[in-house]
Amino acid sequence: MKKSSIILGIAACAALALVTGCDNKKKEGADASGKTKLSVWSFTDEIGGFIDNPDYGYKVTHPNVEIEYTFTPTDQFPSKLDPVLASGNGAPDVFGLEDAFVRKYVESGLLLPLDDLYEEVKSKMADYPMKVGSYNGHVYGMSWQVAPGALFYRRSYAKKYWGSDDPEVVQEKVKDLDTFMASARQLLKDSNGKCKIVSTSGDLFMPYKGARKKPWIVDDKLYIDPAMDAYMEMAKVFYDEELDGRTSQWAEGWYAGMKDTLKDEKGNALEVMCYFLPTWGLHYVLKQDAKETSGDWAMCAGPAPYRWGGTWIAAYKGTKQPEAAKEMIRYLATDDNFLEAMAKASGDCVGNFNVQNKIKDTFSEPYLGGQNHYAPFCEMAKTVDGSLTQGTDQQIEALWSESVTAYAMGEKTKEEALNAFKEQVATTMGY
Repeated sequence: MKKSSIILGIAACAALALVTGCDNKKKEGADASGKTKLSVWSFTDEIGGFIDNPDYGYKVTHPNVEIEYTFTPTDQFPSKLDPVLASGNGAPDVFGLEDAFVRKYVESGLLLPLDDLYEEVKSKMADYPMKVGSYNGHVYGMSWQVAPGALFYRRSYAKKYWGSDDPEVVQEKVKDLDTFMASARQLLKDSNGKCKIVSTSGDLFMPYKGARKKPWIVDDKLYIDPAMDAYMEMAKVFYDEELDGRTSQWAEGWYAGMKDTLKDEKGNALEVMCYFLPTWGLHYVLKQDAKETSGDWAMCAGPAPYRWGGTWIAAYKGTKQPEAAKEMIRYLATDDNFLEAMAKASGDCVGNFNVQNKIKDTFSEPYLGGQNHYAPFCEMAKTVDGSLTQGTDQQIEALWSESVTAYAMGEKTKEEALNAFKEQVATTMGY
């Protein structure tokens, strides 16, 4: 299957004579050997793998493009990219952008517009990643993937306390945020305090964020959406009523809940019913960090549509190879043959509808007890709103988390926590 995809890609490239390494004519930025050179930077080794993969990678169908690839860890990537984009000295032609900081660059005025490429592919690509990569009517970044969030739950606990592990039955227990809260209370009661619906109330931030109607900044002013206010109240209730496992995301206790090794402060064993995670959470969190409970999981949509994470690909506006840069983005983010081969190899949920429709019904995930996770994820992605994402989100949400925690733990009243949040945003960000 992979070899046939490669052949089709090469044939298509030759027939259309795209501005790629497949065309033997001398191109923009080509050296004496006829090769075009592209500098590519990334914070994730995924892009490097997409370029180098011997079966379906970029180099296979673009042999006359020479790639200079540089990997930099995520926490160091923006500080390395910022000065070269601002000055134009040493700037990469193409680079990856993580969800946490993609909008910072999309809104910067330093990226190459991809409007013509978008017009070519928009009918087959998922909507929300394009909205995240767009600003003021122009597209500046594209993503190969969709990362909608779901609710992953333990089959054995669902059978024990809810009578069934069927996703449709469980979905009724968590169908909206109010129902989820009611189920959390009932679960605690039915289990005599042993089973918590989540390990930490912090897991619910993304679903509540997904339930918003407006972004954080509206008309250049800070706006606290009712869904965020509801999240704050939920966190307080969960803390006061001990509805969660009193852990924190990415902490030891958070992982312990996945593996049935979580204990309360008295040393009593606790059970955790649910985790909110996106597409990549299945492959890179649960399957890697909770091997002990493999097969005892399933997934459903949960109380609210949300997204979490993702990678976008963009180009520097001053690149000397704009067409070659756009062709790389077209291939890695939208090409049918490439994305089909990559999705089958990795299980990554791609944003190309042609590929989704071709492969979504063929998956069976042993970790989820044989459930097809791919088809539901494709449907969940359609409900995600990408228009609320802003470049200021990461900084604002870090401050919001501090205020919510202070209120939930009783360190501040709600009024004090909100006032502190507003003052910090005003002082540090000017809103």
